[in-house]
Amino acid sequence: MVPKRVLSVPHLSEGSNQDLCLESTLDELPLYDFSVESSSLGVEVARTFEKYPRLPGAILLDRGEFVGMISRQRLLEYLLRPHGMEIFLHEPLDVLYSYARTEVLVLPGSKPILTGAQLALRRSGELLAEPVVVETATKTYKLLDIHELNIAYWQIRGIETQVRYERAQAQMIQSEKMANLGRLVDGLAHEILDPVNFIWGNLTHLTNYSEGLLQLMAAYEAKLTDGSEEISALKQEMEFDFLQQDMSQAIGSIKTGAERLKKLATSLQNFCHIDEIYPKPADLNACLDSIVLLLKSRLSSEIEIVKNYGLLPPVTCYIGQLNQVFMNILTNAVDALLNEAVHQKLVRSFNEEGQQSSTGKPRIEITTKVCSLDSDARWVSISIADNGPGLSPKAQKQILESFSIAKRSEKETSLALSYRIVTAKHGGKFLMRSCSGELGESLLGSGTEFEILLPLV
Repeated sequence: MVPKRVLSVPHLSEGSNQDLCLESTLDELPLYDFSVESSSLGVEVARTFEKYPRLPGAILLDRGEFVGMISRQRLLEYLLRPHGMEIFLHEPLDVLYSYARTEVLVLPGSKPILTGAQLALRRSGELLAEPVVVETATKTYKLLDIHELNIAYWQIRGIETQVRYERAQAQMIQSEKMANLGRLVDGLAHEILDPVNFIWGNLTHLTNYSEGLLQLMAAYEAKLTDGSEEISALKQEMEFDFLQQDMSQAIGSIKTGAERLKKLATSLQNFCHIDEIYPKPADLNACLDSIVLLLKSRLSSEIEIVKNYGLLPPVTCYIGQLNQVFMNILTNAVDALLNEAVHQKLVRSFNEEGQQSSTGKPRIEITTKVCSLDSDARWVSISIADNGPGLSPKAQKQILESFSIAKRSEKETSLALSYRIVTAKHGGKFLMRSCSGELGESLLGSGTEFEILLPLV
């Protein structure tokens, strides 16, 4: 007598109590736990399906090992065939499964819901309604109803759309805020330039007036036969000889200060320039000089700026946006060199032998030139390279991944923004070069180079 087999009671896990998010995985969804031995009779499984109408299928085991899955739809389809009940109902499931065997989609529970739904939708048309087998962390297998997966997929898609909308709104607000700030700074720079121009314009006259007064005093003194004691005392009190020598130097120092302030205010105006609808020709060498001048407060005496400017024609571009690109790259280079300088100081302070592992003075090299990449095309190349520690392969991979649309929607970094401005807005190329050691670590002195290529039209 064959002993009666008792099937396990189907159990439904309600999944995580947390709301779904973009990173939600399959194990957070309701999963059906119902497995049977392949030697069980088809009638036993049919009765279970009748008792639990929402049960999408059954996991098939052979001595406890996973061998496949048969869905409710597939079982009923074969039982309703001519003589199907006579052939399959009182036979073991492995007989039915040998006829009803189909490709089973098995996914780990850690798989994101968005990815899982896309894989399920790629199946052939006859398999689209089949449940998905989910392998849990404990190496057990459960069933996921395809309708539950589709509902969760569209819920997350709705969340994703809402997040993108909110990010777009925040970006618009931030852009408007930065535009208003740019107008404010532009107006402030204009207000600074007015008195500076007034000072600069009057310094020339002041120089002529002082020289004339000194010449007049020298002429009076030459005509006086007997020097007055009162005049001599006054000259000694005011240190007339030193005043005569120092006055021209003081006026020259005022001129130098006024000139620096004028250049700084002009650079600030150029950086805050709001681009118009159409691009305009610009002198990129002068723009780079303006950015370097703005960063001068962060450039300590330890960092050297080397400029290798070539003869560039005016480049038609959105100069306000390119200024932002130059600022982003130079800021990253300065940060890397400053961090490395601090690290080297700490190394030297703890190094008993006093050996220096530095590769020389921190340096940023800016090179501009006109080059030809194709036979008939000419490009303007702007290269910004440092002699810092370089980037590890992991860091390079993260930067390159941030250039993708998917990563930019999550978080747009300064380099990702620069990449989009150069490539999408100007039709150019944004290249990155860096070396690392044999083990993938940053290599001191290898440096990092960013090259911007803009087409000449």
